[in-house]
Parts: sequence; C-alpha cells; structure tokens
Amino acid sequence: MQMIVECEEVETDKYISRIGDHEEQANYVNKGFWSKVKKYAAKVPFSHEAVSMYYCAMDPATPTAAKVTAIGALAYFILPIDVIPDFIPVAGFADDGTAVYIAYKAITIHITEDHRAKAAQFFAE
Repeated sequence: MQMIVECEEVETDKYISRIGDHEEQANYVNKGFWSKVKKYAAKVPFSHEAVSMYYCAMDPATPTAAKVTAIGALAYFILPIDVIPDFIPVAGFADDGTAVYIAYKAITIHITEDHRAKAAQFFAE
C-alpha cells in the first residue's frame, strides 16, 4: 500500500512581515542578545550553546541556512514575550531552551571549535 501525502504551500510572506526578514532579525539579535545572556547566564543551562550559536551565526563562513536557523532561535530567546513568559520561575525558559536546543542540534555541524572557544572565553571573563 502506497500512501500519498499532499503538502500545502505555505505563504511565508505574511509570517516574515510579522517577524521581519533575516536582516531585521539579525539586527534584533545583535542589539538584545548580549544583555539577555549577561542577565540570565547563571539561570539558564543552555547559555553556552546560545553563545556558541551566536558566534556561528555571525561567522561569514557559516552557510546561510545555518545562520537563519541560529538567528531565528536566538531571536526567540531574547523576545520579551513568548509562549511561556521568562519571569515564571523554572518554566519560564523551557520554551526558549527548546528553541535553542533544536536549532543547536540542527546546525551543530557548522558550530566550530573556534565558536565554542569564543563562548567559553566569554563565560570565563
């Protein structure tokens, strides 16, 4: 028995107009990422991965698809309003952590030792 699944075409323009194109998201991440990481680094267990992903996303050698994935997850991380608000103890960063974890696993092949070393250096300072 062969199963045929029809895929519906997704109109991406309406979503992009809501969240901004890649360049707008990258600017948003550049403006808010470091302040959020510094504020919550001790509270969120995925801080090292987020910082490594940031360096990967900013690396000119990283493929565009990996950059888009990283920027999208990092933009979600720094959004003040999301599925579970960050001010809720324990659960507040669960959705952010999930977004960062999935993106990190998806682009891990592009996250170099240099990106990880820069993240480690950031946390050592």
